[in-house]
Amino acid sequence: MIKGVKEGLLFLLDDQCTFDALVAEMKHKLEKTHQQLLTGPLVHIHVKLGSRIITDEQKEQLTSIIGAQGNLMIQSMESNAGAQQTGGEGARNLQVITSIVRSGQTLEHDGDLLLIGDVNPGGTLLCTGDIYVMGALRGMAHAGFAGRTDAIIATSLMRPTQLRIADTVSRPPEEWLAPDSAMEFAYLNEGQMQIDKLSQLFRIRHSPILFKGV
Repeated sequence: MIKGVKEGLLFLLDDQCTFDALVAEMKHKLEKTHQQLLTGPLVHIHVKLGSRIITDEQKEQLTSIIGAQGNLMIQSMESNAGAQQTGGEGARNLQVITSIVRSGQTLEHDGDLLLIGDVNPGGTLLCTGDIYVMGALRGMAHAGFAGRTDAIIATSLMRPTQLRIADTVSRPPEEWLAPDSAMEFAYLNEGQMQIDKLSQLFRIRHSPILFKGV
């Protein structure tokens, strides 16, 4: 069932049918009976799974089906069987979205965000957790906006108009943007915004890993 709500659209998914049947019905509604949804401005989608527990692969399949419809952007995917569907134990509600955030658009998420696409000038990302952009970040990104000072902003191409982490605002871009600004991340060090290569992320985000010989 698809319902209009104040925040956008609510997808209520049947938790009694098979997953294949669910996918087939969703495709039918989006491609046949609800084509009017596929035109016009960006629409935020909130998905309710009921008591259904889905795998990461099934979540990616649902995200792909909805994300393929031009102006539809998933904001949340929730199950009554547990907390928000995440990528694994201890994950902080990671939302994966494939889209382009255009001028005047704001993408907001409670948790960590992985955006596969670009953020154009005038576009905004707003997250309580980390922000990862697999594309060019040319707009504004605000990570940890609820106060998380350990949040980071990572992107394939760092060309933002402004970066914010918690209450700290970046210096003007011309002061810290290097000619080679690919694969970088921003973080706070003693209250100051710092930029480093993504390969150095392990220095602030590390966990014990046991390597065993073959």
